[in-house]
Amino acid sequence: MRYQISGKQIDIGAALQTHVETELGDVVSKYAQRPTDAHVVFSRSAHEYVCEATVHLSTGLTAQAKAHATEIYAAFDSCCEKMDKQLRRYKRRLKDHHKDRAEPVELYGASSYILAAEEADAEGEPDSLQPIIVAEMETKIPSLSVGEAVMQMELAGAPVLVFRNESKDGLNVVYRREDGNIGWIDP
Repeated sequence: MRYQISGKQIDIGAALQTHVETELGDVVSKYAQRPTDAHVVFSRSAHEYVCEATVHLSTGLTAQAKAHATEIYAAFDSCCEKMDKQLRRYKRRLKDHHKDRAEPVELYGASSYILAAEEADAEGEPDSLQPIIVAEMETKIPSLSVGEAVMQMELAGAPVLVFRNESKDGLNVVYRREDGNIGWIDP
């Protein structure tokens, strides 16, 4: 598994990198047979350290965890516990959905844009009908079944997931509704 351990305006020492690799490696190897890479980012928020971890699995799933603590090692350990809980919770579902999958999930390239919030004038009308593009990025759209897409959305803690439906070969969307249920858009 490849590790990318970095800090936002924080120096990450060799001892912390070694600790992250061994502890996160142990947690991930318990539940996932084929992890591909892990990204761990440390930062500061006022007096607390923040640890954000993202683990990509060859099945196409991405697990994310985030934790805060007053010490950097405690922040990582708390984040690692959250990752352990997530992977343990979905272990059975991962086995059920991916035991027949012989090859990794296919990913398709797409463009992703960030638009500026509209600023209205004194009358409440926007200045222009054309949105201002703040950033343009490349993103990947996975080819999944609906069950895998729901699981991916829950693992990532995302409110929405766009995916390519394997059975119908079209773009679909799953999203979390306000009532707590999952919505699925199949055009």
